[in-house]
Amino acid sequence: MTAGTMKAVIKTKPQFGAEWGEAPIPTIGPHEVLVKVVACSICGTDLHIYEWNDWAAHRIKPPQIMGHEVAGEVVEVGHEVSSIKVGDYVSAETHIPCGLCFQCKTGKPEICRNLKILGVDTNGSFAEYMSIPEVDAWKNSRSLPPEVATIQEPLGNAIDTVLSEEIAGKTCAVIGCGPVGLFAVAVARACGATTLIATDVNEYRLALAKKMGATHLFNPTKTDVVKEVLELTHGDGVDVMCEMSGNSKALHQGLAMVTPGGRASLLGLYNDKQTLDLNTEVIMRGIHVLGITGRTMFGTWYKAARLLESGLVDPRPLITHRFPLKDYAQAMDLMISGNSGKVVLLPDGPS
Repeated sequence: MTAGTMKAVIKTKPQFGAEWGEAPIPTIGPHEVLVKVVACSICGTDLHIYEWNDWAAHRIKPPQIMGHEVAGEVVEVGHEVSSIKVGDYVSAETHIPCGLCFQCKTGKPEICRNLKILGVDTNGSFAEYMSIPEVDAWKNSRSLPPEVATIQEPLGNAIDTVLSEEIAGKTCAVIGCGPVGLFAVAVARACGATTLIATDVNEYRLALAKKMGATHLFNPTKTDVVKEVLELTHGDGVDVMCEMSGNSKALHQGLAMVTPGGRASLLGLYNDKQTLDLNTEVIMRGIHVLGITGRTMFGTWYKAARLLESGLVDPRPLITHRFPLKDYAQAMDLMISGNSGKVVLLPDGPS
């Protein structure tokens, strides 16, 4: 492709915010593909980078193009690429594995010991073009509109959280109704959860949880959620608890509402170290605790595509806002307010 420049959202300095500027169109290597971005979406990780929290300050090395969720069209392929061709409609798995370590060689590249993350350790998707390693390019069905195709990566996080063990016929609580928590509600409903509880401090997002299939909604600032859940489940507690908030108090509440012998799947990331009474909260109650890193390569992607293409999961009520990419700051402010679901950015502007 002819060398040139493109517009992009760039984290230029180690402080709050980002800049709308010019960047070189990526030059791809032999095992990479160049993608014209049609749609991208904002993740909580992008928000952390934008706000420059402690995690971002220790991980991100400006200047760097932000973003990692994407849908687009391949416009160029490296000379060693064999599985992707120009014109393919793709999204991106964001784990970039080394392919050489023990985890990679034993079928777990998503937890590679030398793992890099697209848009975290590399330039990302908030641009007119981005480069993707061939190993991370996922070919989409043309039946998926770009604003849906771009959310498969976070949907995959919810899928692995909910489906890490059996969910059909189970009672389930989703703690934290940010976008991935809301996806978790939809996946749990589609895959057979019975009583499906959603908790959050944000009434806007609780209303979205109802649209996504939650049967009961609780706000922990207004009620004792553990008491409510135990009463609702006749004192048993829920079979499955999905902790999506990354909030310490919510973690303890979530463990307290799990039935003895039940399962706790933890996806939320915490800003500081957590202290648990393992004896009483976990061990003596036989709680099965699972740490979820988010998506397998590529089993989760097949599940996400099938759930979307079949209509079993309809993410459209969750996609609440669309902005031109250049209006990223307005989109970030909206996400900071909490009054949004999934926010999609469009390089060419909304149609």
